[in-house]
This record gives sequence, C-alpha cells and structure tokens, in this order.
Amino acid sequence: MAEAAITVEGARKKYGGKGGAHALDGLDLRVGRGTVHGVLGPNGAGKTTLVRILSTLLRPDAGRIEVAGHDVVTQAYAVRLRIGLLGQHAALDEELGGRENLELFGRLHHLGARTARARAGELLERFDLAGTGRRPVRAYSGGMRRRLDLAASLITEPEVLFLDEPTTGLDPRGRSEVWAAVRSLVGGGTTVLLATQHLEEADQLADRISVVDAGRVIADGTADELKAATGADRIDVVLRDAGQLGAAVALLPMTAVSVDPDRRLLSAPVADRMAALSGVVQALQEAGIEAEDVALRRPTLDEVFLHLTGEDHRVKESA
Repeated sequence: MAEAAITVEGARKKYGGKGGAHALDGLDLRVGRGTVHGVLGPNGAGKTTLVRILSTLLRPDAGRIEVAGHDVVTQAYAVRLRIGLLGQHAALDEELGGRENLELFGRLHHLGARTARARAGELLERFDLAGTGRRPVRAYSGGMRRRLDLAASLITEPEVLFLDEPTTGLDPRGRSEVWAAVRSLVGGGTTVLLATQHLEEADQLADRISVVDAGRVIADGTADELKAATGADRIDVVLRDAGQLGAAVALLPMTAVSVDPDRRLLSAPVADRMAALSGVVQALQEAGIEAEDVALRRPTLDEVFLHLTGEDHRVKESA
C-alpha cells in the first residue's frame, strides 16, 4: 500500500458525557497518499465526527491520529497548513462573484493580494469557471457552486482534502461535474478522504472504501473486494409480463430467488455464471415465458450495505 497520508488508530469520541453515545468507538483507518479513500456509512455512523477530528475542528477523546505526518492534537497548526475541507454546505458569499470569493479565501489564509488574485485565476480556470468569475454566486447552478466551493478548499494547495458529502442535493449533472473535479485533483497528487452515504459516489471515485457503522470500521477494501466478500454473483431476469413471475420462479434451476413485482424482476445468486445463464434462457424459452432482459452481475454496494449492516440505506439522503 502507498505511504500513509492519514493514520487513525483507536479513535474514540463520545458525546453527552457519562452515559452518552460513542460517535467513534475505537475506529482504525489508514489512507494511502495520492488516493481517494471512501468512508461509507449511514447517518449517525461517525463519518462527520471523523472528518471534524481529522481536520482539527474537534478533539478526540482517545487514539493516535495523524494527517500528513502530524498529530491532529499536538500539531494541529501544522495539520491545518496541509489540509483542505469541503463540508456538506457551501461556505460562499452569495453576493460576491466567484473570483471575489476565492480572493477572499486567499486573504483569510494570509496570502498576499497579488498571490490571492493569481491563485483565484488558476482555480477558476482549473474548475471551468473562468467565464463566471464575476457573476454573483447566487446565480450559479448547484454544480457550479460545489465546484467553486471545492476550488475554495484548494486555495492553499493542500496535501490532503476532506470531502464530507460533497454532492448532497446535486442533480446527476452537478454530481458528475464534482466527480470529474475530484479525479483531476487526485491525478495531480492530492489525497482525498471522501465521507459519503451515496453508494454510487464511492463506487465511482474511491480506490479503497472503509464501511463505518456505530463508530467502527466494519469492512475495508476495494469496491470489487467488498462486493466479492458479500457473496456470489447474481443473475437478474426482467420479464415482459409480471403475471408470469410465479411460473418463472417455479421452473428456474436456482434457489433463493428474490422477486420484485414492481420491476418484473427475478434475482438469484449463482455459482457457475455461464451455466446459470444458459439454463435460465433455455428454461424460459421452453416454457414460453418472454424475458425483456437477462443479465449477470456482481453484488452492488447497496447489497454490501445490506449484508454488513443489516439495514437498507439505499434510499436515505443526508440531512
């Protein structure tokens, strides 16, 4: 694995004093330099608490926690010089233009006026916002706002960037714009910690994923490793006529078949992919049952969540 940009060993944080709840309960994490590491979990899992501790906004109760080689408690100032943070909500002045916002952030980070102006211009170009630099932020689309917010978090060229639910509230186009920007950053050597509960986002961006629940990492690996550990490949069959679902289940050469009547879908785990595919197609044809689609697939991250946490987080959105 690459040299660590983030090391967390036994991190603990409790809210509410004696008898309160643990937001982090002995969490361990290692993030390689120049990678995107996803921290995936539902609301209340501890993701935001972890990001706040890593970015020195919150002190842990216990644990060894280092970012870019510096302790977040005893060397907090050194950590702050090396990080950027994009939270769930934009920290922009709505009445100022994009360039003015970036120059303001530069001055707040003690850059000289000339340096702040030059850095703002570089970032506007980098995030394809050069033509909107003087338009008030209130006139920006959701995707443009998040790209500008991301640009603001990079005003000091951080080694490590923390993204906490970076695409909350964005439509698919805005989400894709932010994803492209994140990929560009990592290509330039930035380390990104991505805290999210959007499963597709983690699947698209993360080199590795840590699944967090109840303040602990309960699984860690690449998306493919997590999917493989969840169980066998599956075969999905979409029928043309939902009324034939029962008949199809009775004749298919598989066990543990799940049925989704609204989608006219049958799904089942398979051991031998090609044998299952040919067997299903043949059985349906011989019975005169018409299928619109038959597909083999790996388990999804949705199913990884269901398997690991025992809860369905697929439709939850962040508050």
